[in-house]
Amino acid sequence: MPRVGGVSQSTGPEGTKTPPSCGRVGMWWPDPVPPAMSRRVVRQSKFRHVFGQPVKADQMYEDIRVSKVTCDSSFCAVNPKFVAIIVESGGGGAFIVLPLAKTGRVDKNHPLVTGHTAPVLDIDWCPHNDNVIASASEDTTVMVWQIPDYVPVRNITEPVVTLEGHSKRVSIISWHPTARNVLLSAGCDNLVILWNVGTGEMLLALDDMHTDLIYNVGWNRNGSLLVTTCKDKKVRVIDPRKQQIIANNFEEPIALQEMDTSNGVLLPFYDADSSIVYLCGKGDSSIRYFEITDEAPYVHYLNTYSSKEPQRGMGFMPKRGLDVSKCEIARFFKLHERKCEPIVMTVPRKSDLFQDDLYPDTPGPEPALEADEWLSGKDAEPILISLRDGYVPIKNRELKVVKKNILDSKPPPGPRRSHSTCDSDFSQPALEEVLEEIRALKETVQAQEKRICDLENKLCQFTNGTD
Repeated sequence: MPRVGGVSQSTGPEGTKTPPSCGRVGMWWPDPVPPAMSRRVVRQSKFRHVFGQPVKADQMYEDIRVSKVTCDSSFCAVNPKFVAIIVESGGGGAFIVLPLAKTGRVDKNHPLVTGHTAPVLDIDWCPHNDNVIASASEDTTVMVWQIPDYVPVRNITEPVVTLEGHSKRVSIISWHPTARNVLLSAGCDNLVILWNVGTGEMLLALDDMHTDLIYNVGWNRNGSLLVTTCKDKKVRVIDPRKQQIIANNFEEPIALQEMDTSNGVLLPFYDADSSIVYLCGKGDSSIRYFEITDEAPYVHYLNTYSSKEPQRGMGFMPKRGLDVSKCEIARFFKLHERKCEPIVMTVPRKSDLFQDDLYPDTPGPEPALEADEWLSGKDAEPILISLRDGYVPIKNRELKVVKKNILDSKPPPGPRRSHSTCDSDFSQPALEEVLEEIRALKETVQAQEKRICDLENKLCQFTNGTD
C-alpha cells in the first residue's frame, strides 16, 4: 500500500526521495505503481518542478569563520544589498557584512561590526532600510547599526542606538513588517520587548506570558499579531498592543508532516507570495520544501534539495532581491564552517518573458505606518511593488535617532515654519557679524597665499644660484 506524503510521510526509508515514475507529489511507493493508480490525476501546481542548484565556486564567499556559539538562530541575514554573517571573534561578539557582489575569498582583515561584549546570537536586516541591521547578544543588549554602501576601512564599533531592557541574553530579534523603526526582541528572561528604534525607547514589554524559554517569534502579514513557540510546548498568538494572549489552546493540527528522526533545529522560511515553506535543518545537509494550500491535506511535499556538507546556518533573500529573468523564486545562503554558499531555487520556464504567476506584487521597502501610528492601534497592509522590471536597491538612507525630551512633549502654539526659515533668536546684527568674519578670513587666506608664492619664488632663485 502507498503512503501519502502530503500529510504524514514525504520520503521513503533512509531518506529516499519520491521516484520520478510515481508521477505524484509527496508520495512514496515501495513497489511498482499499480496500473489502476497510475491513471489517477496528478495535483496541478506550478511549483511541482522547483529545483535548487548551488552557484559556481567563484560566486561563493570563502574564508569566513562562521560562529560556533550554541544558539538556534540562523547566523545569517540577507537583503538585496548585503549578506551579514555572525563570525568568530575574540574579546566580544562580531559579525561581518559583505556586499552581495563581493564574492570569492574574503580578506582576513576585512572590517567587522563589533561593539558587543559577548557573542552575537542573532542579526536581522531592517525591511524598510537596506543599510540598517540589528544585532542581539549574550551581553543582554540589542544594537542597531548603520552600514555604509562602501566597504569601511576599519571595524564599525559605534552603533546608532543601544537598547537595554533584558536581564539575560537576547537570542531573538525581528523587525515589524509594516511599521517604521519598530523592533521586537526576546530573551532568555522569558520577556518580549518592542522598541521604537527611532527614539531608542521601549514601547511595550510582554512579561508574565511565557513560563519558559522562548524558542521563536513571528509576525503576521500586517504586524497586528505575533506568534511565539516556547519550551513549555505551547504556541501562543499574542496581541502585543493589548498585551494579551488571544489563542494558545491548539488541540489538533490540521496537518501533521513527519520529518526524519534527527534532533537538529529546523529553520523554517515561508514565502507568502508562493505559499511555499522551506525547512532547513541545522546540522543537516538538505532543504525540504512544501506547498501550503487552503484545502485538505493542506501540506504538499514538493521536493528535497540535498548536498554533501551539513549547514551551520542559513540566510533567506527577500523576494525583491531575486533575479526574475531566471525565474528564481528563492535564494538561500548556506553557511559552512569556512564559507557561505548561495543556493538558487528556480522554476524552469521556456519563455523569457516576465512570469506574472510566479511574481505577484511583493512587499517593498517603504513602511506603511509610523511607530506611533501602530502603537495607537492602526494597522496597514504592506506597500507592494512590482518586480516586472526588476528591483533596484535604494541608496543609503541614514537612520536618525531622536531622543525625546519630556519638556518638549507639547509643541508651542503658532504657525508651522519651514526648516529653511531662520530662527528668530538669530538676529540680523549677529548674521552681519558672522558674514564680516567670513570676509576677513577670506582676505587673510589670500594674503597668506601671496606670501607663500613669493617665498617659493625666492627659494627657487636661491637654489639656482642667481641670488
